[in-house]
Amino acid sequence: MDVADRSRGEGPGEGAPDSIPDRGHGAVLARVLAGDRPADLRRHRGQFHDVVVGSRRVVCFARTQAAGARLAGRAAVLRAVAGLGLGVRVPEPLAQGGGAAGPEPPHLVLTRVPGAPLDPARLRERAVADAVADQYAALLRRLADAGAAAARGGLPGTPRDRWHRFAADVRDGLLPLMSAAGRARAERELAAARGLPHRESALVHGDFGPENVLWEWSGGLPRLSGVVDWDGAAVGDPAEDLAAVAAGHGDELLAAVLARVGAPPDTAERVAALRGTFALQQALGALRDGDAAELADGLRGYR
Repeated sequence: MDVADRSRGEGPGEGAPDSIPDRGHGAVLARVLAGDRPADLRRHRGQFHDVVVGSRRVVCFARTQAAGARLAGRAAVLRAVAGLGLGVRVPEPLAQGGGAAGPEPPHLVLTRVPGAPLDPARLRERAVADAVADQYAALLRRLADAGAAAARGGLPGTPRDRWHRFAADVRDGLLPLMSAAGRARAERELAAARGLPHRESALVHGDFGPENVLWEWSGGLPRLSGVVDWDGAAVGDPAEDLAAVAAGHGDELLAAVLARVGAPPDTAERVAALRGTFALQQALGALRDGDAAELADGLRGYR
């Protein structure tokens, strides 16, 4: 989990532009992105991957051994999502390399989805905010319609005991690292998550932060061009993606999206409970992967 604002441990996304240690990346980039000038490449550091964006292809380097082991599964999820006809572009896997497959660092080569994350300052413009809310709502409706097809296509469902297992894992692994006040906060958030009803009514992206939603501009208004980073895609509760919209863009845009999708009365409560798990999800994932920096970031508000 790497939601909207990694500096507060609340957020999904592949992260903001950052310096990335080479760790053998150079040889892969010279081969895969041979037509691109190094100075033109964009680099992003996410929780699980170091991402290098070229003109036509993207290379995702696994940051940890565990993330490397998940690359094949990531490619399979992308193929399944691409077949659902969601009306937006998604990355298509082209090749996997490294690890047991050779001397290169573990990586996945993907097609590049055009567009860029939305500049949050533009949401202060009413016409832009309305266009963004319209398109988020339309995508969420398509994700809801795709739920049954996603299940038939082999994408996983959400386990009924997901939040109970999550709470047990947080207590075992994370609570000992927290202050007393942090443990009290975590217990409140875990209680809210355990009280969530089980739902499998939509395809859920699972990491719907602003860095993963790409836009192009036409006539002064944004057009949703694509969505990336589908690693956590599953059939589940659409409130999880709505919670990421709230974490990434704020409650005002969330309210506008909710008004457009005709959400059930309990949606706001589910959104709040799910949003409360984001930092804990980030910290737990980092603990499992042995990523000390992401663990510290996820636990920042609990120490």
